[in-house]
Amino acid sequence: MLSTHGLQAFYGDAQALFGIDFEVEAGELVAIIGANGAGKSTFLKALCGLVKAPRDAIRFKGEPVGGLAPGEIVRRGLALVPEGRRLFPSLSVEENLLMGANSRRAGPWNLRRVYELFPVLLEKRRQPGTSLSGGQQQMVAIGRALMSNPELLLCDELSLGLAPIVIREIYAALPKITQEGMTAVVVEQDVQMAQQVSQRLYCFQEGKVSLSGASSSVTREQVARAYFGV
Repeated sequence: MLSTHGLQAFYGDAQALFGIDFEVEAGELVAIIGANGAGKSTFLKALCGLVKAPRDAIRFKGEPVGGLAPGEIVRRGLALVPEGRRLFPSLSVEENLLMGANSRRAGPWNLRRVYELFPVLLEKRRQPGTSLSGGQQQMVAIGRALMSNPELLLCDELSLGLAPIVIREIYAALPKITQEGMTAVVVEQDVQMAQQVSQRLYCFQEGKVSLSGASSSVTREQVARAYFGV
């Protein structure tokens, strides 16, 4: 469904990604692990058009999409759950969710489906989005992305700053999201969680892929070497 080929990315003169080769098949859940500063978030931003990328370095459903505007990429079927949730503080929970529907893509996800997935959001739909707990805000961010009816869902650090019980609740929703055929890429620093939820994983180190393989067969020793470079 999506692949990158020698993907490089820069912030001004500083290079953040160095030739990333990556692929995800339709229906897969692929995890990306790595330490802070490894390039994980930059990679997702490049996929979504938030960081410039060469046109042919990113292909989605066989078409080159590198460097397209973020809105165009959403209309083609990619959606990002950003690190830190990034909710609109002036909008209610429901208004935040409806912002995700602006692409007007057809598909199964609507307000009713999101509220079925996260019932607490129905109870709090009239409250300001940023007044919710961190875990509930993450649910809003996921729901907002689903409202665009993407074919590929990109999730950046879903567990960041959340209590373990909340993390388990968030990740318990992923199978319900992907069981209808949606593809997902999840960036996660918790290696154990990443291995549990994904079929395959990539490890990034200093802007490069240091390890890739089936999540069930990658060993702790391999991960440690790829993660820390020792």
